[in-house]
Amino acid sequence: MLRTRYRNGGIVVRVLIAEDDELIREGIVQILEGEGYSTLTAQDGAEALRLFRAERPDFVCLDIMMPRLSGFDVCREIRKEDPDVPLVFITARTEELDTVLGLELGADDFIVKPFGVREVVARIRAVSRRCLRRKPAGASPVPFRMGDLQVLPAELRARRDGQAIDLNPRDLKILQLLHERQGEAVDRQTFFDVCWGLDHLPNSRTLDQHISQLRKRIEVDPRRPNLVRTVHGVGYRFDPKQAPGD
Repeated sequence: MLRTRYRNGGIVVRVLIAEDDELIREGIVQILEGEGYSTLTAQDGAEALRLFRAERPDFVCLDIMMPRLSGFDVCREIRKEDPDVPLVFITARTEELDTVLGLELGADDFIVKPFGVREVVARIRAVSRRCLRRKPAGASPVPFRMGDLQVLPAELRARRDGQAIDLNPRDLKILQLLHERQGEAVDRQTFFDVCWGLDHLPNSRTLDQHISQLRKRIEVDPRRPNLVRTVHGVGYRFDPKQAPGD
């Protein structure tokens, strides 16, 4: 079961990435952190198992071929201790027997190298949604509305007129922050502290680019946004009085 954490009102999902190839490992880290996930990394199977036991991440990504302990061995040990934590294998091996063995051991999915950014994001989101749906009643983050947009944190989605809009954890943190402080201008530093983390080096361009991409998905007309409005010289604001549908 996904043990989603909350920090400053936002969803925090920690992913353990075990991969002995540094370039691939760092590539996955960049992809997931860009989506708003928090990451832990291990370069071999033994370190992965130690980190899992010490940190209890919400999600595990395992390479199959690793030094000291293989991904299969790590998976076996994890499943003895936690049958529900989401687990995805990352592998260059595409033989049918490997896939069957991984699924029998309890893997939720496979990501086959070489992979693209969209594939990694799509598979991680899909597994996250399946596990979030298994959470007990009352344990999932509460849906909320912003104008005519219904935001569903437990589904990593929003909906408008029956149409689903995919969101990532950072999108949700931004929308939750704006919703909680509706009517107020939220300054840039607050966005970085809440949605990126206190250790993130502020960069206005990073925030503006993310808001621009978010608007393309949630606004009816991104050129004239009604949900995430710019407050020049300060930051951004959600004003329910100016949002359609309220």
